[in-house]
Amino acid sequence: MKYRSTRGQAKDYTFEEAVMAGLSPDGGLFIPHHIPALPANWRSQWKNLSFQQLAVELLSLYIDASEIPREDLQTLVERSYSTFRHDDVTPLAKVRDGFYVMELFHGPTFAFKDVALQFVGNLFEYFLRRRNNAEPEGSKNKHRLTVVGATSGDTGSAAIYGLTGKENIDVFILHPRGRVSPIQEAQMTTVLDKNVHNLAVEGTFDDCQDIVKNLFGNKEFNDRHHLGAVNSINWARILVQTIYYFHAYFNLLRTHGEENMDKIHLNFSVPTGNFGDILAGYYSYRMGLPVHKLIVATNANDILYRFFESNAYEKQTGADGGVKETLSPAMDILVSSNFERLLWYLARETKADGGRTEVAEEDTKLNETMSDQAGQTVNQWMQELKQNGVFRVSNEVVLHARKVFDAANVTDQETLSTIRAFYQNESYVLDPHTAVGVAAAERISEKEKYAVYPNGPEVMVCLATAHPAKFSDAVEEALNTVEGFDFNKEVLPPQFVGLLEKERSVVAVERADPELVMQVIERELIK
Repeated sequence: MKYRSTRGQAKDYTFEEAVMAGLSPDGGLFIPHHIPALPANWRSQWKNLSFQQLAVELLSLYIDASEIPREDLQTLVERSYSTFRHDDVTPLAKVRDGFYVMELFHGPTFAFKDVALQFVGNLFEYFLRRRNNAEPEGSKNKHRLTVVGATSGDTGSAAIYGLTGKENIDVFILHPRGRVSPIQEAQMTTVLDKNVHNLAVEGTFDDCQDIVKNLFGNKEFNDRHHLGAVNSINWARILVQTIYYFHAYFNLLRTHGEENMDKIHLNFSVPTGNFGDILAGYYSYRMGLPVHKLIVATNANDILYRFFESNAYEKQTGADGGVKETLSPAMDILVSSNFERLLWYLARETKADGGRTEVAEEDTKLNETMSDQAGQTVNQWMQELKQNGVFRVSNEVVLHARKVFDAANVTDQETLSTIRAFYQNESYVLDPHTAVGVAAAERISEKEKYAVYPNGPEVMVCLATAHPAKFSDAVEEALNTVEGFDFNKEVLPPQFVGLLEKERSVVAVERADPELVMQVIERELIK
């Protein structure tokens, strides 16, 4: 399997090259040259596999054995998920008929990003160790990686926990000062290992994300420090997240049986900020997983919802660059970086007359031409966004996307009322991001008049992206008037007790300036 850039200039990268580079030299994101189809008998062969066994099968479709032998891949997977508190890694919790919550928060930092970043950390170390072992004996040429990432909260702590103490790796995480939850900040800044560096930037998450992209685009700085990416711009993040969509399907299959599963319309509602988590659902769908709808659930920072409503991908305007502070801060994002990957497929597959472009896989020349044209189109859209703050697409593009996607935006008040109602009616505590996903799922279900299983075909799976204790302010605001609710007894895990009082290590960055951040990184590296 080879990888190309969404902007058309970079092609034929290996998996290792794509993962270690993170961002393509032309500023685009890496995608596979083709999306592999599932084996003909995938359902019967995989239905009783554990999460770890399923991971090996799915990852093997995208990673050639010549790059990572299967035995090594199995070792990487086992090591990555040995850190999870639940045997099933990403279990399904049934809350009522036809409605499930997929709990993605059983990893070390109690957030969904652990699922990918525990694996990515081990993957980085594996590639570096192999490169260093290949050097001649006595060589002083040591391969190192300087990982740089931006976080709106959960990516930072998950990346740090995935990379802390890793050989030949330094990790720098930029977060917007004062715009992550106290628990999220504490999880990041209380890790005191020498290879971990937290940078608190005066600005927004988008400022931090723009700085990271700027650093990757700075060839001299990148070449000097060998940058690696942990944000969902890194293809490995997306690939690993496909596993739990399949895992949810097989959990339902084992519960309902194959005959009933064939009648079910499987829907996923995904709290969405940078579009990486739901993009993994899209790849799963394109591989052959029987998905009915993927619901894009946004908060007030709703560039994705507005795209599906207006055909325009347009930054918000207003105070502070348009980013609105909400109760679901991990989704407080102005521009969703991973949306570029979906745009590439939409550009490639949608013709001006509204028809689909169908090409045989073996027609290599025509496929390559169409892929190049898609890269040119995406590059043009991204340039328009950079220059004008907006680009527009044809109605056919959005209609094509709507074949599998739907979207809804959710206010803070709706988030609070959803947390309260879910606790009172279902005895289940949601974090505010998951509450956005639940509220969007319920709104779409009502709009589409879904007939819920077993009385109808519709089954809804909402992705629970974080443990509610990570966002205690929002949860307590929603539930402090509910009689009998006790946050410490019902929500707070023992791992969080005393966390806020621990010693911290953090470097303040007084303004969102790439040059200043580069200076900070170089100063920290020589300490």
